[in-house]
Amino acid sequence: MDINGYTAPGFERVAEEFERNFTERGDLGASFAVAFGDELLVDLWGGIADRAMGRSWAEDTLQIIFSGTKGLTSTCILLLIQRGQLALDAPVAQYWPEFAAAGKHDVLVRHLVTHTVGLPGLEEPVTWQEATDARRMAALLAQQPRSNDPRAIRTYHAVTFGWLCGELVRRVDGRTIGRFFAEEIATPLGLDLWIGLPPELEPRVSSVELAAGWTVVTDEALADDPLRRAVENPLRYRPGSFPWNEPSWHAAEVPSSNGIGTARSIARFYANLDEVLSPTALQLGSTVLSNRHDPLMNRATAFGVGFQLQTDMLTLGPTPDAFGHGGAGGSVHGRWPRQRLGFSYTMNLLRDDPDDERAASLLTALYTCVEKKVAA
Repeated sequence: MDINGYTAPGFERVAEEFERNFTERGDLGASFAVAFGDELLVDLWGGIADRAMGRSWAEDTLQIIFSGTKGLTSTCILLLIQRGQLALDAPVAQYWPEFAAAGKHDVLVRHLVTHTVGLPGLEEPVTWQEATDARRMAALLAQQPRSNDPRAIRTYHAVTFGWLCGELVRRVDGRTIGRFFAEEIATPLGLDLWIGLPPELEPRVSSVELAAGWTVVTDEALADDPLRRAVENPLRYRPGSFPWNEPSWHAAEVPSSNGIGTARSIARFYANLDEVLSPTALQLGSTVLSNRHDPLMNRATAFGVGFQLQTDMLTLGPTPDAFGHGGAGGSVHGRWPRQRLGFSYTMNLLRDDPDDERAASLLTALYTCVEKKVAA
């Protein structure tokens, strides 16, 4: 297995673990990057970008990051809060009047950004093709009442978070969230990172595969649980409804889950958040606003303004103050504030088994290297 890229002196152990992800942990194609400001301490890539085409993972390969996109969306929300254009404790309907329908006049912005609004899924069945129309999805949510299932306000809003926050950005600023992110964040920082991929870049995108042990939720299980059925709407991880390799999905703005970029750009994004956000806004983003047990994921979750925060599971590495957002299948992206590091692990083989140690091994190795350099 050819591993390409660079590690700064003292970070060789990270490269060793990255190689072990292929030789021992079954990775297909992946990249891992760590940035301190604009300095890349780790920039590694290897494996296969597209098995069918026989295309190797290259330096400029782009990877969809699934729910890692929520970290990008959260930064857009924080920027509007920083500018005084949006307030956490203001009613959503103040900015988006139609949202008051069906008794939602008292829903606050903080409910949207912490997955506590009670709209964890769409009640009206939609296909993934229909779900590329963000404005229509937002309109459906505006008319939908909050779920009366008591679990709904504790359930991760896997897809609806993006449509809700994206529409809020559009109502406040006038631009779509993809354009807002590009013009306010990605372009100024020089990032290869998009919510809504320019079509001419499609040939650089890797092809996603499901691991052999991927858990498939059966139609019968969905039928037994209305809340889970809503969360899984549209279906996205089964034959015949798998949008992740579709150019039309890549080109759309799905601000919960279709961000696409390179690991080095995502690492630089997190490392340079203090160039985008004020200290107050950055602190707000990484402060716990909601901490609960998710009844569908069956684990503890903690959120700031959109960002995932650490729980006892330490999914963002050994640093307790880390924040960012993971993605389906094993990717993880975030910032270690004390060390002022941004990191990103992207890959195209999706796993959901408890034995997946790919990201954890990289972050543990990174932490060990950083601590050794501090102690030296």
